[in-house]
Amino acid sequence: MKNMNRREFLGTAGAFAGIMALAGCGSTGGNTASTTTAASSAAASGDMQLLTAGKLTVGTSPDFPPFENLENDEYVGLDMDLAKALADKLGLELELKNLQFDAIVPAVAAGGQVDLGISGITIEPEREEQVDFSDPYYIDDLAVVAMKDNADVTVDTYADALNQAGVVIAVQSGTTGESYAQENFPNATTQPYGNATDSFAALQSGQANAVVTNKAVGAKMVADAYTDAQVIKEIATGEEYGIAVNKDNGGLLSAVNDALAELTSDGTVDELTNKYFG
Repeated sequence: MKNMNRREFLGTAGAFAGIMALAGCGSTGGNTASTTTAASSAAASGDMQLLTAGKLTVGTSPDFPPFENLENDEYVGLDMDLAKALADKLGLELELKNLQFDAIVPAVAAGGQVDLGISGITIEPEREEQVDFSDPYYIDDLAVVAMKDNADVTVDTYADALNQAGVVIAVQSGTTGESYAQENFPNATTQPYGNATDSFAALQSGQANAVVTNKAVGAKMVADAYTDAQVIKEIATGEEYGIAVNKDNGGLLSAVNDALAELTSDGTVDELTNKYFG
């Protein structure tokens, strides 16, 4: 995920499945087929409010791989698969709406644009003043990324090296990465960008000395697109991701929590974490 916030994993599948097990269910293996369940029954009862009947409209910022990304105009990633599985459990058609990350929580809070926000959103008090959150479904950390040829920024020196006047730290706007950089490198300039790709592009082009981002996103970016950069420090923040729901939509919140529990019980959570982190 932030102050509009994002995100050591509990370990690949454990981070995602473990937190859901704490929420109430163990994994037994299974499939994503829709059945008559507590979640689908709640959807059928009409207790939950939807923008469009029969449709689940989800706001996301698809520039945060491996959680959400656009590939050939297709929404892909762990969160996107989760959104599809949730919609299936609820017996609804899924519609994804592309929003800038820091606009998702306000959009959910205001109503009229999306039913849910699913986009690596950290559950934190400031956000909880605006929206309700589902049970947590993932635990994550932060990371500091720098160019491989930057001898000044290493695992041993980064704290002092980055906390200097003239240093620029790129972050995604509204994320916990932004908050962390501002609080821990107060002498540097924290430069927000609208998405993760622009933050990494600034690093690669020399406009920034480092990026602070989610641990999994940093690892994915340097492995796939920015191979001349490296993760120099992982920061154990233990942030819990949740699904944002409007405060006046308790029926939908209840249905989402039922669906999350069922997706843990039927093995879907394990399948998703193994797909992206196995």
